[in-house]
Amino acid sequence: MIKSLLFLILVHGIVVFYLPVYQITGGLQIDTGLLAYLAIPLWLIGEGIILWCFWLFSFHGQGTPLPIDPPKNLVVIGLYKYVRNPIYVGVLLLLSGHIFWFGRVFLIAYLITAFLIFHTFIILYEEPTLRKKFRASYEDYLKQVPRWLPRFSREKSRNG
Repeated sequence: MIKSLLFLILVHGIVVFYLPVYQITGGLQIDTGLLAYLAIPLWLIGEGIILWCFWLFSFHGQGTPLPIDPPKNLVVIGLYKYVRNPIYVGVLLLLSGHIFWFGRVFLIAYLITAFLIFHTFIILYEEPTLRKKFRASYEDYLKQVPRWLPRFSREKSRNG
């Protein structure tokens, strides 16, 4: 749990708050009118997703989202029943909120860059590593659950 908290504070804090809010915007908001208020639900939903997933990794997965301390159990419950990468989706929602609140075009480039880095990391490292570790159960999961856009179906997943 301590490792997950450190990861949350350091990585999440740097990628989601320090770099975009203080380094890119200087913490200054440009008047975006009513659009600014679209940031609030994006921030709340994004942060809720991230915290819930960290909880699942710590207690159900018995590990962390960190590659150096991966979960011992494949996490396929909660939001992981609908999308394979909900933590990244949560981060992208938070960054989208920054775009509305701060009104900086450069934040759009930051969001796109973050997505491309996440996607590349998933393709080149996460998925191959999880295939090796969890074998057939992960292959089944890949077939049932999309990578980025949640699929909310009425059928119950076989994995949880």
